Amino acid sequence: MRVREVMRTPVVTVAPDTTLAETAQRMGECVVGCVVVMSGPAVHGVVTDRDLTVRGLAAGASATSPVSNVMTAPVHTVRADDDVDEAYHTMRRTGVRRLPVVDGGRLIGLVALDDLLLDVARRLDELLGPLSWCALAEPPGPPHSADRADQADRGRAPGL
Repeated sequence: MRVREVMRTPVVTVAPDTTLAETAQRMGECVVGCVVVMSGPAVHGVVTDRDLTVRGLAAGASATSPVSNVMTAPVHTVRADDDVDEAYHTMRRTGVRRLPVVDGGRLIGLVALDDLLLDVARRLDELLGPLSWCALAEPPGPPHSADRADQADRGRAPGL
């Protein structure tokens, strides 16, 4: 499966000089927990709601401080045509939970750890779904040998 099949669009972006308050407000309006910091077509960083809280307000930053002060940079990206395994490896290697998705150097989406977990759930369903239906559809077989031994211990012959 390719990254483009699991990524989210559109991506909410802000400029590096956007204030923490404006960034938080934009995140609230768009109901997202992450924005990508961009200047023109260049991706400079990623800011999460946790970054605003921990690196910003909890660290004593003013609500008027620029978002570039709390963003995660340098930013790690994946390509839209990469296999999702590349996103897994990048997240594990870098310790980030969200990756901007680029195509030809242009931001086109965002893939989050949650998106990859949904992919894992789909894969498990594809693998286990037929097995569970098969198990449910099979008629019951003969009693297990342990069942027969238990019945014999109680003085009954199996099947009676």
